[in-house]
Amino acid sequence: VQLQASGGGLVQAGGSLRLSCTASKRTFSNNGVGWFRQAPGKEREPVAAISWNGGITNYSDSVKGRFTISRNSAKNAAYLQMDSLEPEDTAVYYCAAARGVFGWNRDQYIYWGQGTQVTVSS
Repeated sequence: VQLQASGGGLVQAGGSLRLSCTASKRTFSNNGVGWFRQAPGKEREPVAAISWNGGITNYSDSVKGRFTISRNSAKNAAYLQMDSLEPEDTAVYYCAAARGVFGWNRDQYIYWGQGTQVTVSS
């Protein structure tokens, strides 16, 4: 599976962005999907995850209530709607497909996209 993340950009605090993750070469409909982010000088951390059928979602405490993860298996895509953005959300965001039907920790993911930069100005 090849993953392509897109939709990043520069936005003011309080604004919104919607990230997209599209898969090619084969479907990832049987895999959990996650969004991670990595800020300069920090470890890559999980932000949101969704199960293969969309029935389970999980969020980090720092984004809960502001970000929403979703997926559209027919389009072989997943999304991260980010609202009420804060400067602390500035990072490179990566989408990833899990080895199984759901994952949270980084080592549960085996396919990674190239990352998209999100910058939130204060």
